[in-house]
Amino acid sequence: MPTGSAGADLAGWMILAIRLILPSLYELRLGVVNAFLMEDEKELILIDTGYRGHAGRILRAAEQVGGTGKKLRHIVVTHCHPDHSGSLAAIKRQTGALAYMHAADAAKVRAGETRRSWKATPGLLNWLVFQAFIRHAPRHIEPAEVEVEVNDGDRLPWAGGVQAIQVPGHCAGQIALLWQRHGGVLFVGDAVSNLPNLRPSFVHENLEEGLASLRKLAALRFEHACFGHGRPILGRADERFAQRFAR
Repeated sequence: MPTGSAGADLAGWMILAIRLILPSLYELRLGVVNAFLMEDEKELILIDTGYRGHAGRILRAAEQVGGTGKKLRHIVVTHCHPDHSGSLAAIKRQTGALAYMHAADAAKVRAGETRRSWKATPGLLNWLVFQAFIRHAPRHIEPAEVEVEVNDGDRLPWAGGVQAIQVPGHCAGQIALLWQRHGGVLFVGDAVSNLPNLRPSFVHENLEEGLASLRKLAALRFEHACFGHGRPILGRADERFAQRFAR
């Protein structure tokens, strides 16, 4: 869920909070958006990069988590919106990490562009959030190379295995990630938010596709869920998704 200039300024001065939420998994709270660090035996994997200007905080978190032995080598960006891809170029310059995205959004990031064809999801709260925070979101990001284009069902071989799941609707090239450890950890990007409770994203490019993506996620089995916006659900998360979206 991108936010406008006021939201970006707020994100810029808020202190990064690092929280161990599961063994080898850290939540990085970057103001209005979250990123995540996973530990493998020899390296670190970053999921999403926050806004432009968040690179320093994320790199300090990676140093704190990895110490002298583990370096950030892989960055998965769930979609091209500026609150998820904004610091990709800066982090790549500092680390040399490989970037992974779905092809539809990788093309945008290489060109320094974001998608802006979203509309507020029906409902008064969604409309208010859209008007206050999203309507004036940044139109451009710093261009960045994406070395690996990820398709639906691809298995990424880190940390016991991570499956990519294409979940368009909020954004055409959005992917979710299902980590096989801890009974299954689902990283949903912005397909779902948990702010203030479990709900579809505040905005969609295609609402019908977005609802189909939610049903797709609700059919999976996973114990925990992590969100671009909102706090994680730790324990029996798939039951919550099924109750809310499997219909």
